[in-house]
Amino acid sequence: LKTLNETNQVYIIDIRAAADFTLGHIKNAHNVLLKDILTHIAGVDLTNYTKVAVVCYTGQTAGYATSLLRLMGYQKAFALKWGMSSWNAVFATSWNNAIAAGNAYSTQFVATPTEKAVAGKLPVLSTGFTSGQDILEARVAELLTAGFDPAKVTSAAVFAGLSNYYIVNYWPAAQYTDPGHIPGAIQYTPKESVKLAVDLKTLPTDKPIAVYCYTGQTSAALVAYLRLLGYDAKSVLFGTNGMIYDIMVGKSMTTFKEAEIMGYEYE
Repeated sequence: LKTLNETNQVYIIDIRAAADFTLGHIKNAHNVLLKDILTHIAGVDLTNYTKVAVVCYTGQTAGYATSLLRLMGYQKAFALKWGMSSWNAVFATSWNNAIAAGNAYSTQFVATPTEKAVAGKLPVLSTGFTSGQDILEARVAELLTAGFDPAKVTSAAVFAGLSNYYIVNYWPAAQYTDPGHIPGAIQYTPKESVKLAVDLKTLPTDKPIAVYCYTGQTSAALVAYLRLLGYDAKSVLFGTNGMIYDIMVGKSMTTFKEAEIMGYEYE
């Protein structure tokens, strides 16, 4: 992102609160509310830009927003990995706090598998529209207006009520067994399982779905897609970085660490 910005090849949209943007942001970034991001990007001539970078605090809200932008056809949209936490240590508080408390559930992960639910029906959408494009636009507008809050859940909330959620372990099958998973979680293979022709219909339409990955960034992107379809899906914040951090480090899994903080200048 730094290199692209220095050569005017990237359009940066910072969706953090205005007060935080004022305290420090990447040069050339545009501060836009999440609810306004689609309207904003529609008014930008992206011809000369290689990428559109969506920036938030930790990469999670940006992952959600970027997923919705891509569903609307903006294939140049990318989320900044780790958010502003990766740009400079000044902004890294959220991620540093998450990994500082990241071993809270290290003794509670299990290897016992749980089978997927029997395939059922898709959610019913009531947008008042009949064409695919109109339904898509209505759903995206609704999700952006609602913001990221309805689409997220803490690991503490999940562990406090495991039976309240259909828990999706969005990891490769081998890692579902080692290092294990949240008790009762069901393994769904990234980029494969949630396709309509595979296992999408095994997700429940009458129960919240808690999706977790390593960092909360991929799960946020997936949850945007699932919520678009009408599922009550929620991304588990910070993923397993906030649950079994030391175990992940030992197994060379994706973790936030000091080396991820670039120390770049900001305005």
